[in-house]
Amino acid sequence: MEEPIAEPQPLRALIDALRCLPGVGARSSRRMAYHLLQHDPQGATRLADALRQAVDDVRHCRLCNGFSETELCATCSSPRRDASLLCVVETPADQNMIEASHGYTGLYYVLMGRLAPLEGVGPNQLDFDRLLDRACVPEVQEVILATNFTPEGETTAHYLAELLRARGRKVTRLARGVPAGSELEYVDAGTIAWALMERRGT
Repeated sequence: MEEPIAEPQPLRALIDALRCLPGVGARSSRRMAYHLLQHDPQGATRLADALRQAVDDVRHCRLCNGFSETELCATCSSPRRDASLLCVVETPADQNMIEASHGYTGLYYVLMGRLAPLEGVGPNQLDFDRLLDRACVPEVQEVILATNFTPEGETTAHYLAELLRARGRKVTRLARGVPAGSELEYVDAGTIAWALMERRGT
């Protein structure tokens, strides 16, 4: 049986780097790397430049913790947003899906994750104190917990609801219009709009 051809070290490094993407295993990353180098070297250069620029220039918004080029993102600095509503989501992708529903005009806080004790992700890793500081300003009248309807998302919502209620905050949860076990990134905008309208206390 013939030995597989040894790959150059830079190619192996690219294959390993691509494996950091969600859902990409060894075979997929190798296929991507070969495609870029063989068929689209200009695309590979463009991808490298875009990644470098994003890493260098994208930061976290001071208020919502979402991605931004400036200290305050466009949503937080907009005078047209309803400052009395604060919607807590797990990821920027979830925030984008709620925005696409056109059913919400308030502000956001992005957790950048969810409680997952088995993975070592607890309240300290998600900096819940920062969220509590944001949610407890006088302008905020209602905190909408829009974490995903997964076991981890439900645990996160329950934990946050307890913390927020202990500080006198009104807390609601997205209605079950969003299917159980789903992630907001993959739910259609109409379903999200309905869930926002039908939100309830937890």
